[in-house]
Amino acid sequence: MDKVRVIEVKQSVFADNDAEAERIRRELKEKKTFLINLMSSPGAGKTTTLKRTIADLKDKIRIGVMEADIDATVDAEAIAAAGAKAIQIHTGGMCHLDAGMTEQGLQEIGAEDFDLVVLENVGNLVCPAEFDTGASRNVAILSVPEGHDKPLKYPLMFQVCQALVINKIDVLPYFDFDMDKVVSYAKMRNPAIEIFPVSAKTGEGFDAWENWLRQQTAAWNS
Repeated sequence: MDKVRVIEVKQSVFADNDAEAERIRRELKEKKTFLINLMSSPGAGKTTTLKRTIADLKDKIRIGVMEADIDATVDAEAIAAAGAKAIQIHTGGMCHLDAGMTEQGLQEIGAEDFDLVVLENVGNLVCPAEFDTGASRNVAILSVPEGHDKPLKYPLMFQVCQALVINKIDVLPYFDFDMDKVVSYAKMRNPAIEIFPVSAKTGEGFDAWENWLRQQTAAWNS
């Protein structure tokens, strides 16, 4: 055993990113810009949820959107068509955004021109949760077809989020999805998490979600 060298790591490998993220948050607070990091699996309805939210709130608060994808511009084009300024961030194959990439996007979109900026992260429930982007709040979207067990299988995602939007409740009758269980599992991971069941297709539940968003934006920017 004398030939084995033990190295004690005293600092997180994410320390540099975390420090940059904290600086971004301070600067956004000074600019009175509220930044949401929106995360979900592919197909959960991030862009559709954003489009309806923008349509409802664009005359009340100034909204900008940063779309992150490995490739393509389809989501940014959809958001622009909904009435919000949007930019596309290509990650070059990476499955997440970090603080440095977020900062580049904020500079490009002009964060100081908006009350609310939404960062639509790359679609998956693992990598994006591991990196602090500098967002004011983290929000996850979970759709009914994905199943109610996701907070058990992907704990970090639900631990780091302040809000959970449960989308596609209009198809609840067709799936073996237990709303009480998903709420219980999410609260198990994060007792303080706010939960909003919605349908981005019909608009059901959007009043509560949008009221929370407006309140959070106003509180941050006050």
